[in-house]
Amino acid sequence: MSRSDRSLRIVIADDDAAMCQFYRDVLGSLGHQVVAAATSGQQLIDLCRQLAPELVITDIRMPEPDGITAAGEVCRERPVPVLLVTAHDDPDLVARADAEYILGYLVKPIKPSELGPAIALALRRFEQFQNLHRESDGLRQDLEERKLIERAKGIVMRRAQIDESEAFQRLQSFAAERNCKVTELAQTVVIAEKAFAENRKQASYRPPIRRITYPGVTDV
Repeated sequence: MSRSDRSLRIVIADDDAAMCQFYRDVLGSLGHQVVAAATSGQQLIDLCRQLAPELVITDIRMPEPDGITAAGEVCRERPVPVLLVTAHDDPDLVARADAEYILGYLVKPIKPSELGPAIALALRRFEQFQNLHRESDGLRQDLEERKLIERAKGIVMRRAQIDESEAFQRLQSFAAERNCKVTELAQTVVIAEKAFAENRKQASYRPPIRRITYPGVTDV
């Protein structure tokens, strides 16, 4: 075994005390720090919430909830790479463990030489997933910004009676004058248009005329 180039803060989870000690010994020799050990799924969730570890190693079969469910809850609150460990090579468990945050799967008895490579691979996969998420978020933001600019451009075209090209040039020009992004100006235009539309709606509203009749009085 060789020491890791990067020291990780790790939370382990296993209801077997001997297994927890095994992790402490092997992970310590690899240069990592075991910051806490959980003996149940709920304790794992609570410890990760408190300590924000950089890696989680958890047994699957633990007091409720099990390791897979607990890992899912941990990663919903804060993404973290997870290594699952089990004494049972169960295809159903493997299928349940097929989630993005599960980045490694080890079967007991674990050899000390297996932990280092498994951790390194989990970290590389986690970094790849994080990069993909950032790219996806960027594309999603770009799409939303384009849609916003298109809405603002349509408003300018309609109000100023100009074509699409000139409307976009006006948005760019006004944004430059105000030292802001075109998307920020577009947001202002869209909000202003909503306010004007609401004013028009209120101005056009006329309450219904109620006809009042009196006993014994007829229309003439």
